[in-house]
Amino acid sequence: MPPSHRTPSLRGRPTPRGLYLITPDEPDDARLLARVAPLLPFATWLQYRNKAAGPALRARQAAALQPLCAAAGVPLIVNDDVALAAAVGAAGVHLGEDDGDLAAARARLGANTIIGVSCYDDAGRARTLAAAGADYLAFGAFFPSQTKPGARRAQPALLRQAAPLGLPRVAIGGITPDNAPALVAAGADLIAVIGGVFDAPDPIAAARACRALFA
Repeated sequence: MPPSHRTPSLRGRPTPRGLYLITPDEPDDARLLARVAPLLPFATWLQYRNKAAGPALRARQAAALQPLCAAAGVPLIVNDDVALAAAVGAAGVHLGEDDGDLAAARARLGANTIIGVSCYDDAGRARTLAAAGADYLAFGAFFPSQTKPGARRAQPALLRQAAPLGLPRVAIGGITPDNAPALVAAGADLIAVIGGVFDAPDPIAAARACRALFA
């Protein structure tokens, strides 16, 4: 069981809370696993994301991460690629606005797969996708992000507005242990972090600090 604090959701599923760790664009397979492994005890979910990689590298890295996550009890979510999620037996997939149809992803991956969606700064998109069967709603960017410097900016009030939808709310975009508390206070169930952990002077300490926000 991953280290998360859980409360009943309106879909009748437990609501995950904590650190939603997202992998950096790491080209070396062994180094990726070495960077991820010590952080998994502090993560609720891990998302595999590597925008700089080609299909073969992504397939190899996702396949290597899956047993690592399974051993740690941390669900693996694949970014933007339904076929890859299916191929490696991932726990779920995350879909942006250009990454295909939610219903098609559900049909391929099954009812028990976690399917999350990017809602950016758009409450209307969140309502539509919640009704369409999304399992979690991601909002952001809340802060300037090196990963997506041109990303749309969202305000913390959006997290409060999405509460009646009854789904886990994920905050993303430039999040660090220092700026995350305001988002947790606004209702974020999970904070999605790449650089705020992996680029920190002490990634383990940063991951532990993120998890501690949900204690």
